[in-house]
Amino acid sequence: MQLLFAALVFLMISIILVAIYLLLGERKHQDLIRNRLEEIDKGAAFAKEAGTPNLVRDELLSTIPAFNKILVRWAWPGRLRHFIGQAGMDVKPGKFVILSAALGAVTYEVVEIFTSTFWQSALAGLAAMSLPLVFVAIKRARRMAAFERAFPDVIELLARSARAGHSFSSGLEIVATDLPEPASTEFRIVFDEQRFGLPLREALMGLCERVPLGEVRLFVIALLVQKETGGNLAEILDNLAHVIRERFRIAGDVRVRTAQGRMTAVILISLPLVLLLLLHVIDPDYVNELFINRVGQIMLVVSAIMQTLGGIIIWRIVSIKV
Repeated sequence: MQLLFAALVFLMISIILVAIYLLLGERKHQDLIRNRLEEIDKGAAFAKEAGTPNLVRDELLSTIPAFNKILVRWAWPGRLRHFIGQAGMDVKPGKFVILSAALGAVTYEVVEIFTSTFWQSALAGLAAMSLPLVFVAIKRARRMAAFERAFPDVIELLARSARAGHSFSSGLEIVATDLPEPASTEFRIVFDEQRFGLPLREALMGLCERVPLGEVRLFVIALLVQKETGGNLAEILDNLAHVIRERFRIAGDVRVRTAQGRMTAVILISLPLVLLLLLHVIDPDYVNELFINRVGQIMLVVSAIMQTLGGIIIWRIVSIKV
């Protein structure tokens, strides 16, 4: 029953965190809609001024000076900051690390009260400590997917703008004003950066860093090559939009054809954990030997390693990049 209690406590904490995440996301979505309607009512001029993002770079990794001095000694906090920024979140790495550590410590103490077992408490604490990173990764993946879906419309809008005689900067402003998030935010940053004096090349390279997608890199390369060699910008953008839409179509076909393999991977990865939990409910003493006995602990570690490697191999097989 100890393992069951630990699983229930971890599940309860996970549900609470997911509920908080969904509530905050829903509130942010409602605020975004409200702000968008207010911008439309107040006029395009005020909307452009109110929607201007903050271009001042904040290099602090933490608002706590002592902790900030510790974080700047390593490279991973900088990568973590880029990762969080790609999710559209304004959270400093220091605050994120403290939150994760506190969540892991609280979960460890709660599970230890019910189980009094170090290994179970440590595993639950590590799992809880990784939840903020998992939430950021999910939000980042959704944001990148939303940008990827809107990207062909961005390119076509730029092409129509160029065909109508507008400059590329004017096209960026139109994209930043008319398209939904997150495409409007990212291109608004590009527009404001080059408006305030940053070379267009550097502004586009910054876009590649904030949105690490192959389509964006292809778009930036095409623009830079056109800027160096010349050519019909509208035609180049139309062809690029067509290529990206065809890539999406092929990627959808691949996902359909590999659905069975991905479902097999999910079943094979989750089956041992489900069986372990069922056996613990049926006969707790039989399963507890794996956690108490030294040989059982070694078997669990080896099984976890082999299960992880097998899942990675299966996932690499069914994940076909287009």
